[in-house]
Amino acid sequence: MSAKPVRWMMMGAGKPLVPIAFDIGPLAADEVLVEIAGCGVCHTDLGYYYDGVRTKHELPLTLGHEISGHVIDTGTDALWYIDRAVIIPAVIPCGHCDACQRGKATICPNQKMPGNDIHGGFATHIVVPSRGLCVVDEHRLAATGIELADLSVIADAVTTPYQAVVQAGVTTGDLVIVNGVGGVGGYAVQIAAALGGIVVAIDVSDEKLAALKGQGAALTLNAKQMTPRDIKAAIQAFAKERGLRQTEWIIFECSGSRAGQETAFSLINHGATLAVVGFTMDKVEIRLSNLMAYHARAIGNWGCPPALYPEALELVLNGRVKVTTFVEKHPLSEINQVFEAAHAGALKRRAVLVPTP
Repeated sequence: MSAKPVRWMMMGAGKPLVPIAFDIGPLAADEVLVEIAGCGVCHTDLGYYYDGVRTKHELPLTLGHEISGHVIDTGTDALWYIDRAVIIPAVIPCGHCDACQRGKATICPNQKMPGNDIHGGFATHIVVPSRGLCVVDEHRLAATGIELADLSVIADAVTTPYQAVVQAGVTTGDLVIVNGVGGVGGYAVQIAAALGGIVVAIDVSDEKLAALKGQGAALTLNAKQMTPRDIKAAIQAFAKERGLRQTEWIIFECSGSRAGQETAFSLINHGATLAVVGFTMDKVEIRLSNLMAYHARAIGNWGCPPALYPEALELVLNGRVKVTTFVEKHPLSEINQVFEAAHAGALKRRAVLVPTP
């Protein structure tokens, strides 16, 4: 490298992110050095920056966990990754602990999350464990017209809802409700539809809902104009019209808001599954006994096991899930302006920050 790599560091909540050059020390045997192609801006990053959500790594810290790039150096145990295009998992499990050995990688106590446990992807380069890297076939990628930077959002915005849809058991003909169709929720709509679900999309933005009418949403509802009871009645009428079950709805709460979580819980019916995907620090008031009365279940969704990444990537490469339609790229040097715009809700698509010379 002709110049030192640079990280944009969070020095404190709400303080401007600043670029700092750094040295790369010797890599551990299982580590890789990745030259970053793009890093997506996630609601979680904004939570750390604006809302006081604590990171596990003390400040200063480089945020960013939706990362794609090229491996340019490796430790001795990861030599085969050299020159490969990769997507870095947003949550990297250790692969060795009891939870990992039993197929429960998402609750690995030793997991590393870029931008939380270790320095993240708002940088020119990043050093990460090589475990679980998702290799991208660049020849196939070139044929799609998708850029590697665009695939950064697979590391969370796509794989998190993919894991949620798989865990909830969505199959052909299921009535699926996605509440909150921003970055993660929009992909939840596409993924659930790709796996056979009949999807109802709910949001407070007509623009976001309109974008999904041709991308998997069979019905769109604006929650700003309806009460929770009105929403449930509209979905019941839709299910009756389509000949779908009036029970066992699968509900994905992706808004990460108090109002959204309360609305999602109100949609529970007999045998329903409520999958909580969005995050908020706000507390909600619900009658938990509804889960008992309806013999329903509620499940959490943290990240995605690296083993599922190739399946999610395949949905994008074969065109069943669109990413370029829902991302906009910005120079990494504009990170402070992009954070402000994202926090204000001014961005139309998910921002991907791209390092420039």
